[in-house]
Amino acid sequence: MHHNHVLNNLWMLLKLLVAIAKQWQRQNYDNALSIYLLAMAVNALINLYSAFGFPLQLTNWNINGGDPCAQNWLGVVCSGSNVTEIHLSNLGLNGSLGYTLDEFHGLLVFDVSQNNLGRNWGSIPYQLPPNVQQLNLGNNQFSGSFPYSVQQLFSLTNLNLNHNQLGNNIPDIFANLTKLQTLDLSFNNFTGALPSSLGDLSALTVLNVQNNLLSGSLPSSLSNLTNLQTLNVQDNKFTGWIPSGLNPPNLLTSGNALNSSPAQPHRPSYDTPQAGQSDSSGTESSNRESGSHNLWTGAEIGGITAISLLVPVPLILLGLLYFRWRKHEEKIVYEKNGGWGPWLLHFISPVRQAEPLADKMLDWPVSGDYPPSKRSANASTSFKKTTDKRDADIDIASKSPKTSIAATAYSIADLQAATNSFAQENLVGEGSLGCVYHGNFQDGQVLAVKKLDTSAPLVQSEPNFLRVVGNIARLRHANIIELVGYCAEHGQRLLVYEYVSQGTLNEILHGNEDTVKCLSWNARVKIALGAARALEYLHEVCLPAVVHRNFKSGNILLDNQLNPHLSDCGIADLSSHVSNRQVSPHMLGSFGYSAPESAMSGVYTMKSDVYSFGIVMLEILTGRKPLDSSRPKPEQSLVGWAAPQLHNIDALTKMVDPALNGVYPAKSLCRFADIIAFCVQPEPEFRPPMSEIVQALVRMMQRTSFRSVDNLGAANQSLDRCDTSIIYKP
Repeated sequence: MHHNHVLNNLWMLLKLLVAIAKQWQRQNYDNALSIYLLAMAVNALINLYSAFGFPLQLTNWNINGGDPCAQNWLGVVCSGSNVTEIHLSNLGLNGSLGYTLDEFHGLLVFDVSQNNLGRNWGSIPYQLPPNVQQLNLGNNQFSGSFPYSVQQLFSLTNLNLNHNQLGNNIPDIFANLTKLQTLDLSFNNFTGALPSSLGDLSALTVLNVQNNLLSGSLPSSLSNLTNLQTLNVQDNKFTGWIPSGLNPPNLLTSGNALNSSPAQPHRPSYDTPQAGQSDSSGTESSNRESGSHNLWTGAEIGGITAISLLVPVPLILLGLLYFRWRKHEEKIVYEKNGGWGPWLLHFISPVRQAEPLADKMLDWPVSGDYPPSKRSANASTSFKKTTDKRDADIDIASKSPKTSIAATAYSIADLQAATNSFAQENLVGEGSLGCVYHGNFQDGQVLAVKKLDTSAPLVQSEPNFLRVVGNIARLRHANIIELVGYCAEHGQRLLVYEYVSQGTLNEILHGNEDTVKCLSWNARVKIALGAARALEYLHEVCLPAVVHRNFKSGNILLDNQLNPHLSDCGIADLSSHVSNRQVSPHMLGSFGYSAPESAMSGVYTMKSDVYSFGIVMLEILTGRKPLDSSRPKPEQSLVGWAAPQLHNIDALTKMVDPALNGVYPAKSLCRFADIIAFCVQPEPEFRPPMSEIVQALVRMMQRTSFRSVDNLGAANQSLDRCDTSIIYKP
C-alpha cells in the first residue's frame, strides 16, 4: 500500500515537472517569437526610414536600430514589444515605401496619408503588411495600378487610396475581403467597369469611387451589400440603371448618365419598339416578353404541328432548318442574353452560346501590380500549343463587335494625320512585324503608332487581328506599354501605344559615344526589377500565361524616371504560325537572346523568356551586346563568354561595364551575377520562375546599404551623365 502511495506521488511529481517544462517552453517560445517579430519590425522600420530618405522630421528614428517602443520613435505605437500602429500622416515625407512592409507582421494600422511618397517612385509596392486592418495611403502621388496584393489582406477593414494618380481597371479581387468596411478609391484615374466581386464585401458600409473615369453599368452584385450606408459614384462615366435593391441611405450618383428609375427588364433587340412607336396591347407585350424564353412564337409552333400531320418527316426537317435559318439573328441576340432555345432547336443544332469579344478573350486580369500568384496548370505548356487553342476561337471572335475591345478604334485618316502620312522623319523604330512612328494627335496626345507588315497571314486575317488586339488591350501593368488603340481599315493593321520618351535600354547601353547615356548601378537594378515584374505579370498573373517570345533590351523602353516599360507583349500571336519566313536584319538582333531549346526547335515557353531575361541582365552588368562580331572570337557570344565566369569574383569585377567607373556594391554585384547564372541555365527545368527572380532582386536591394535618398537611386538621376556622387557600402 505504501509502495503504491510513493508511486502515485512520484507520478504526480513527474506530471508537475512536465507541466512546468511545457509552460517554460511555451513562455520561451512566446518570448522568442516576440523578440523575432520585434527584430523584423525594427528592420522594416529602418528600411522604411531609408526609403523616406532619412527625413529629419522623424524624431528618434535611428538608422542603427534600437527599440522603437522604448525610445518613442515618432508615429510608432506598440503593444508590449510589438509594433502595432504607424501614424505618419501629413509630415511632408518623400521617397517611397520600400520593399519590406510585409515584415510588419504585427502591424494593424498603417497611415502615411497626405505625403509625397509617390512623387519619385510612383507605384504602391506589392509588399504590404500582411495582417493590417487599416491601410491609409491617400493623398500621396502614387501612380500605376491598383495594388493587386490587397487580395491577400484578409484582416483589412479600412482601405483608403483616395487623391492619388492610380489608373487602369480596378481588379476583380475582393471576394475574400469579408471584413472590409470602408473602401475609398475616389479622385484617381481608374477606368473600366466596377468589378462584380465588390458584391462579396458583406461587411462594407462605405464605397467611394467618386471622380474617376469608370464606365459601364453598376454591377448588379452591389445589391448584395445589405450593410452599405454610403455609395458615392459621382463624376464618372456610368450608364444604365441603378440595380434593383441597391438603395443605401446615402446614394450619390450625380455626374453620370445613370437612370434613377427602376431597372427595366431586358428585351431582345428584335422586340424593341422603334422611335415614335409604342408597344401594342398589353397582351402582345406580355407574349413578347415571354418570348425572351422561347425563340418560337405560338403561331410557328401551331403551323409546324399542322404541317406534321400532312407531310412526310423529311419535309418537316427541311421546314425546321428553314425556320432555324430565318431565326439566325434573333437566336444570336437571345443567346447573348444567357438562354438556350427550345428543346427542338437545341436538338437540331447544339450551337455554343455566343459571347461578346471581351468575354471570349483569355481570362487575363485587367490590372494588377506584380503579385507572385499560383501559376496555371499549363504553366510549362509551349507557346505553340497555347496559340493552337486560341485559334480555335477565331470564328466566335469574328462575330463580335469591335466595340468590345478595350481600346480606341482609330481611322486610317486619323493615323495618317498624326504621323504626317507615316513620314520618314516620324519613324522611331523598326522590328520584325513592322515600323513604329511618332504620332501627334489633335487632342494633344503623343502616341506611338506601329504599322504592321500585312504580309503575315495572321495579320491579314481581321478576325484574328481583332482577337489579338483584344488580348493585348487587357494587359494592365505599370511596367508594360499600354495599348491605346488600333486600326483595321482598308486592309491596314496598326496598333497605337502610349509613347515612352527616353528610348530603349538597348539604345542607352549600346549607343554611339556621342549619344550613349550612362546608367548608375542603382538605375540598372531598378530597370532589371521592373522588367522582371513585367514578365512575372505575363507568366504568373495572366491566365492562361502569356509568353513574350521576343524579350530583349530593344523592347524595354525607359521614361524620364528610368522606369522600364516592356513593349510588344502579346503581339507574338500575330507571327506564331508564320513559317519559312525570310530572316530580316531586324530579326537578327533577337538571336542572341534565344534560349538553346528555342533556337533549335522554334518552340517558346516561359522558361525561354527567363533565359532571355538573363541575357538582358548580362547586358546591364557588362554593357556588352549579346552578339558582337567586332570582339575576339571567344568573346563574340556574351553568354558563352560570361556564363563560365559568373562565380569567379576576380573575373566578375573585370566583366562589369567600365562606364560604372567601379561605383557599385560588391555584394550586390555578386548576387546580381548569381541570378543571371540561374536564368541562363542550358536546361529549361533548372531556370527559376519569374516570381522567384523578382523576390531575389528585391532581397538583393534590401541587403545593400545605400546612402542615396532614393532606395533605387535612379529617380532623380540625369540620363546625360554618370552620377558618381552616390557612394555605396558593400
